[in-house]
Amino acid sequence: MTNADFLKSPMPDPVDFPDLDITGPGRFYNRELSWLGFNWRVLEEAKNQRVPLLERLRFLSISATNLDEFYNVRVAGLRELAQAGNVTPAADGLTPAEQLVLINEDARKLLDAQQDTYETLRREMESEDISILDNASLTEDDKAFLDDIFLHRVFPVLSPLAIDPAHPFPFIPNLGYSLALQMERKSDKRPLQALLPIPQQIDRFVTLPAPEGTFRVLPLEELLLLHLHSLFPGYRYKGHCAFRVLRDSDLEVEEEAEDLVREFEVALKRRRRGEVVRLKISADAPAALREVIMEELHVTPEEVVEVNGMIGLADLKELVLEARADLLWPPFAPRVPERVQDHDGDMFAAIRQKDMLLHHPYETFDMVVRFLAQAARDPDVVAIKQTLYRTSRNSPIVEALCEAAEDGKSVTALVELKARFDEAANIRQSRRLERAGAHVVYGFLDLKTHAKISIVVRREGENLVTYTHFGTGNYHPITAKIYTDLSFFTCDVTLGRDATKVFNYLSGYAQPDSLENLAISPITLKPRLLEMIAAEAGHVAQGKPGAIWAKMNALIDPDVIDALYAASQAGVQIDLVVRGICGLRPGIKGLSENIRVKSIIGRFLEHSRIVCFGNGHGLPSKKARVFISSADWMGRNLVRRVETLVEIENPTVKAQIVSQVMAANMADVAQSWVMAADGSFARTVKPEGEFAFNCHRFFMENPSLSGRGSAGASDVPKLTHTDD
Repeated sequence: MTNADFLKSPMPDPVDFPDLDITGPGRFYNRELSWLGFNWRVLEEAKNQRVPLLERLRFLSISATNLDEFYNVRVAGLRELAQAGNVTPAADGLTPAEQLVLINEDARKLLDAQQDTYETLRREMESEDISILDNASLTEDDKAFLDDIFLHRVFPVLSPLAIDPAHPFPFIPNLGYSLALQMERKSDKRPLQALLPIPQQIDRFVTLPAPEGTFRVLPLEELLLLHLHSLFPGYRYKGHCAFRVLRDSDLEVEEEAEDLVREFEVALKRRRRGEVVRLKISADAPAALREVIMEELHVTPEEVVEVNGMIGLADLKELVLEARADLLWPPFAPRVPERVQDHDGDMFAAIRQKDMLLHHPYETFDMVVRFLAQAARDPDVVAIKQTLYRTSRNSPIVEALCEAAEDGKSVTALVELKARFDEAANIRQSRRLERAGAHVVYGFLDLKTHAKISIVVRREGENLVTYTHFGTGNYHPITAKIYTDLSFFTCDVTLGRDATKVFNYLSGYAQPDSLENLAISPITLKPRLLEMIAAEAGHVAQGKPGAIWAKMNALIDPDVIDALYAASQAGVQIDLVVRGICGLRPGIKGLSENIRVKSIIGRFLEHSRIVCFGNGHGLPSKKARVFISSADWMGRNLVRRVETLVEIENPTVKAQIVSQVMAANMADVAQSWVMAADGSFARTVKPEGEFAFNCHRFFMENPSLSGRGSAGASDVPKLTHTDD
């Protein structure tokens, strides 16, 4: 499909749901089931023969990690509500208890499918000379080699634990993986039950000697079972099982906390000891061991999942071997924008020339790092302000901020302590910044700061010029290599003034009395969205085209969904790219017949948030109104977070977003899944012999698209066929 083909394609015929009350909760699809549907799509990529073998293994690992985190947080919250007797329904009408039944049913099917996929991949890896062994397949030479590995690299960190009245059942941390053992004393056949926690500090797989070009690995638990005689001398092995614990990982912080950092440190310790919400255990576990584990961990039969296969599939990421490049995606090097090169790497000169938009990962995130590193060294820079939601452990951005502060520049860093699973890392970063002399603030106790803003104030002649960066993704150089996001650089006075007001709001709680371009959550962003959606319906009423293109990670806010339904009923043509959760039901007669929803799952993780309104001219159009954002269309983003919605007014940047980024996403066939009215997604099927457009490949293979940071409207190429 070409761009033109997509733009000409009519909406599919709407479906009629006579039993669905489109005025009641049935008009929404359940959030949690939609998330599980997304993770099914991730798992499907592990089965996709068009994906390199070890990348398929990576998708399986991601699917397993996702499911664990889903239970740690979402299911844990629903479980708590259900246990408290809360029967308040979600937007779709399901109570917490009803949701848990449906979630557990689907999740068990997903877990079984993950195991089936693992067995398939394991056989395919074997055919590629990558073998995952068990003890029965070891040679005597292998065992001699493993004796040395066990003695010097594993034995010193092990803590075998007896289970009896003198040795109470030990604490098993969240994600803790253990072997439960039945032993028998050789001298008098006295039984012993014991636990052998498997240290998380040691790799899950041990590499064995192998001929060049081949790889042989042994799971760590197999190594431990092979050496039980060293751990329990005088005892005979009788049986075992493996189990893994998932605990409630949500954080509760006192609203009146006097020291937010200290409060979060305490909360992190509580998380480690949260209630068990799921117990994965070997399907063939001896009954006595299963009983004692369930009793000591206080889990019900409904919270136990028997696994017939490998527990902890997330650890398979260790086997994505860089040495087997033939089984990975072909290497890809992000581009450096030509305009930055034209200015010998001077980011400020490149931005002064005109606004600059970078499309990550196709254009390197190093430009964002360079922007701040250059600011840190520039004697004319007087101040830097930066939000930090997630970043890498040894972050070059934090390094640049520290360097600037140590050089005497005014540095303000908004560090969000409530970034889930990154709280501890962010506490470390905040203390490092404080030691360097930066002013560190933590925003609001009841609001997460999710906005992605960076400000550099530079003295130029008699004036102070504000250079601003707005992003759709985190300031994280590692994830920026695989997440698709937009970076917008500008020295526009209005945008700089708005960004400064946002930082004043974050640091001083002073709500901006007026913003000239930006809309921010929780104040004006949602009203602006609703206003713009309604405006498209108004254009249709006047006989003009009405069109909305939007791209996000999740869509579940009921008010926004209802606004889209109303626009659809008014005749607005709406095309949505929603990677993950979607609570909107598309294509229903009388409700959403003018709405299409697709999800793109491929080599890169779609992460950018973009919305384009036809503004009475349809899409694509030079007169469209175009916005980039840090916010998904979820209640938490629109009401309980500080987020930004930035209108792009520069015509060349607008053209790049509408006619390149969004048009390519809309035209994608190769990686797209189309949503049906019942909430299910189906992979787009191309007729035999027809071309299937792949937007990721398109951007990787077309360096001319945005080589100067923002192509002019006349520079925007047509989407053309290339071999898929």
